[in-house]
Amino acid sequence: MTTLKEKVEEALKEVRPMLQADGGDVEFVNATEDGKVTVRLTGACGSCPMSQMTLKMGVERLLKQRVPEITEVLAA
Repeated sequence: MTTLKEKVEEALKEVRPMLQADGGDVEFVNATEDGKVTVRLTGACGSCPMSQMTLKMGVERLLKQRVPEITEVLAA
């Protein structure tokens, strides 16, 4: 059985190229049993004023599409 962490890590591989093109990246931090996933935006994305929008509109949207059991994506 694939764990939530493994599913999230796999989905993050799809997000990374977009973030890396802008000098940033994303790393998995934690996942809870109730579907809350914590990630950390790094590099240019970590200090970007638009990082919260990137997290919610980009990363969260894609993760929820790929891993339906995710209820929310939070920033570390």
